[in-house]
Amino acid sequence: MTDGARAGLAGAARHAGAGAAYPITRHRGGDDIVARNGQFTATRDKFLRDTAALAARLPERRYVINLCADRYRFMVGFAAALCRGQISLLPSSDAPGVLAAVAADYPDVFGLTDTPATVSFPVLAYPEHLPAAGAPPGVPAIPGNQPALILFTSGSTGRPAPVPKTWGVLVRSALAAGERLGLAEPAGGGRAGAGRAAAGRATLIGTVPHQHSYGLESTIMLGLQHGLAVHSGGLLYPADIRAVLAAAPRPRVLVTTPVHLKALLAEPADMPGADLILSATAPLPEALAQRAEACFGGELIEIYGCTEAGQVATRRSARDSLWHCLEGVSLSLRGGGTWASGAAVEGVALLQDVIEPAGQGRFHLVGRAADLVNVAGKRASLAHLNHQLLSIDGVRDGAFVMPEPDGGHVTRLAAVAVAPGLLPADILAALRRLIDPAFLPRPLVMVADLPRNAVGKLPRAALLALLRGGGG
Repeated sequence: MTDGARAGLAGAARHAGAGAAYPITRHRGGDDIVARNGQFTATRDKFLRDTAALAARLPERRYVINLCADRYRFMVGFAAALCRGQISLLPSSDAPGVLAAVAADYPDVFGLTDTPATVSFPVLAYPEHLPAAGAPPGVPAIPGNQPALILFTSGSTGRPAPVPKTWGVLVRSALAAGERLGLAEPAGGGRAGAGRAAAGRATLIGTVPHQHSYGLESTIMLGLQHGLAVHSGGLLYPADIRAVLAAAPRPRVLVTTPVHLKALLAEPADMPGADLILSATAPLPEALAQRAEACFGGELIEIYGCTEAGQVATRRSARDSLWHCLEGVSLSLRGGGTWASGAAVEGVALLQDVIEPAGQGRFHLVGRAADLVNVAGKRASLAHLNHQLLSIDGVRDGAFVMPEPDGGHVTRLAAVAVAPGLLPADILAALRRLIDPAFLPRPLVMVADLPRNAVGKLPRAALLALLRGGGG
């Protein structure tokens, strides 16, 4: 571990607040690049000037919903709010109904946005022009125990729940992740060797929203706390991702999801290289990880975590099924659940997954506790069933779901599938060869596409609505 990472993780047993303060950015030189996008570049000095100027314009309110679509503007807004002691609220969706519900729970709120927004609370438009000259202010140091943001769970298993995070926890988590990923600078400010992404000046290219915990941790926080450049544009379509990869200087780090990887690998010819690929939000099949490494030419590291605990562990999915806890994170089994704790976790967090310890901070991930289903005395996980469904030739997307109990009737597993050219009977025949007949879906609903959110997750309520509508 580098001296910088040791310093950042020192006192892992102490509470997040214990008097420590952490810089907003660890970019060392005024000309170091904080963000880039085509011809646009933002140096550390520009970032500090923009942050100070925006902080002076923020209204006197306790909370801010940062809706900025541009990652650099989001970073400036997040940093400015920290400097003002304001807490950033990051809902799981920017749907009007979701925003209205959050605003109702946190009435002392305003919005910050760089795109038109129709909402029920006051909004500050990100200024088109901020001072471009003058001496930059010093790098602000924020107390580790200062509340920084409130994330909200995705709602994939129920109603979204608030998860507060302090600045110290966010920083220590980013330091631990960067060290594990080979992105931390060595002592003395030199550059790391030719490791995964040759650390030091990598560009982080994210296909995931920065308002989501994974996107926040692996683009915004990783960039700020390891002196990296963040690509500021929002990416979704494969053609856009390919173009940005091709234009960005090396080393490049692609921060993505299994859903996006699958779309990119559908057309692998002439794919621009990536020195490191990060994946999270859903289990990554080993075969997909191997194809990704062969296509991009860099290692693929999968991150395991959740909104409640943050980043917990990593693995190189193409070669290893075991997860390895990050420095400063430990797991304990009690009360029938698995709890994460340590300097990079806010207090003690209950994980929503079934864990099998394998010693020395390593473990097997069995599946989500809520995904375990019992049918006719037989048990299986929805993750396993989904894997089998998606392995069928011709099935582009799909998911199993256990509907809510309906009075005295027997509740049966159901599934939805996107499979142009296949009939339900074709898929059921294939499933009979792959899973126990007790878990065959009744019904199997064919749909044109699944209502996945921006990080590829399927909210349970949306799946149940598809079932009720028979596929719409």
